[in-house]
Amino acid sequence: MAMVHITINGRELTVDAGLTVLQAAQQGGIDIPTLCHHPALADIGACRMCLVEVAKQRALQPACTFPVSEGMEVQTESPKVVAARRFVLDLLLSDHPLDCLTCERAGACELQHLAYKYGVKESSYQGARHHYAVDDPNPFIYRDYDKCIVCRRCVRACAEINGVEAIGLVWRGFHTKIGTAGDGNLEDSPCEFCGTCVEVCPTGALLSKLALGKGRRWERRTVTETCPYCGTGCRLNLEIVGDEIVEVASAWDGPANRGALCVKGRFGFDFVHHPDRLTTPLIRRDGTLQPATWDEALDLVASRLKGIRDSHGGQAIGVLASAKCTNEENYLLQKLTRAVLGSHNVDHCARL
Repeated sequence: MAMVHITINGRELTVDAGLTVLQAAQQGGIDIPTLCHHPALADIGACRMCLVEVAKQRALQPACTFPVSEGMEVQTESPKVVAARRFVLDLLLSDHPLDCLTCERAGACELQHLAYKYGVKESSYQGARHHYAVDDPNPFIYRDYDKCIVCRRCVRACAEINGVEAIGLVWRGFHTKIGTAGDGNLEDSPCEFCGTCVEVCPTGALLSKLALGKGRRWERRTVTETCPYCGTGCRLNLEIVGDEIVEVASAWDGPANRGALCVKGRFGFDFVHHPDRLTTPLIRRDGTLQPATWDEALDLVASRLKGIRDSHGGQAIGVLASAKCTNEENYLLQKLTRAVLGSHNVDHCARL
């Protein structure tokens, strides 16, 4: 690909000709603030937070959609640019609740971060505000549209990543909001509850209901794991407070899923801490299941399988492997079935 030479804040950079100003700046380690931009989504230049000053251009340009060109000179923090960003933040805060002390997204809210960075503590504009009811009865996604900045990240994620298009812009003008067809509940829409909209939301407008009230963002630690539900092998990030998983987040570098998850992978982690989860083997004695050691359980299983094989042949035995096992464990299980038990009746729960 052809290369071009540009200058950003006095720094000379050599970048690919097909990049945007934002991408070029990121390659050079230069920060340009954004709200509607997300690296997994197509850029639309809606929020205007990434406006930059480009020499010989009549107006400020959105860095996320403006392409680089040979000899381009860019200023990302000039007085004109800073004034424009403060103006955008001022307008956003004119219709945004200032409840950061108790907001679930506090500490991870991109709007909060930018308001702090540019010193915008409250809006200078007085006028009508939106007051939407938080009454969606679905079990997974909390929707507080008083905090929505209409950046459309959720809309694009639903369409571009999950391919569902369950949500979009509804109404017009001041009343424009994100909603389903007919502005109804998510349960009555094509929504598959993959939770990608929650993942990309920059504010507290969309949250996981399972994580509400379970710790502040700075109390979390992240553990990267592989989803145990099927054979796809989706990578995900477990958000943990203390010893409890409170939320599952996308791992955008996952080779199998690139951040996408299904409803099970995103919200189906309650089995980990369920009180009925087995923590020790159980053996039925005198009609009741009683705790046993692993040696006792394995000896019983081995003797029963040997008895069936000896009495009825190996083909009388069938084995069902599990997606919750590693590839190596499943390989060993099928090897045991074929080589030891003498059966070819092997299947996997991911096919069910």
